[in-house]
Amino acid sequence: MFRRPPRQQYAALCYRLKKKTGELEMLLLTSRDTGRWVIPKGWPMPGKLSHEVAAREAYEEAGVRGAVETTPLGSFGYDKVLKDGIQVPCRVQVYALEVNELVKNFKEKGERTMEWVSCDEAVKRVREPELRDLILAFAQRMTQTSAIAQIK
Repeated sequence: MFRRPPRQQYAALCYRLKKKTGELEMLLLTSRDTGRWVIPKGWPMPGKLSHEVAAREAYEEAGVRGAVETTPLGSFGYDKVLKDGIQVPCRVQVYALEVNELVKNFKEKGERTMEWVSCDEAVKRVREPELRDLILAFAQRMTQTSAIAQIK
């Protein structure tokens, strides 16, 4: 059967470090259609670079702003189910975004449930195996970065 190439999307892996403990937390939110746990993501936008799209989606979907990395962490695939029931394969390029601001009012406020969770909890909640792998790899990178900073 003929299968179209995956459609491109961009996402933000939103994180913060707890002030008192330095513990890494990730922001997950529910999708509007299925209610599964996801990270903010969306389609390319004219005139915006991929990491800028990821940051914009984080703001519109979760009301968070911060410093977004310009190099992707990696990507994951999933099948998006459109309103007409058709499944479209998507490839999502993921960028880390360190959250430093939470806003009260944003475009999709009230349309999703959002939670700050540990990396272990994030891995348990997301369905996409490749996204789980990205979360684990990012958590490991952050642990190594923290250990190096403590040595210096």
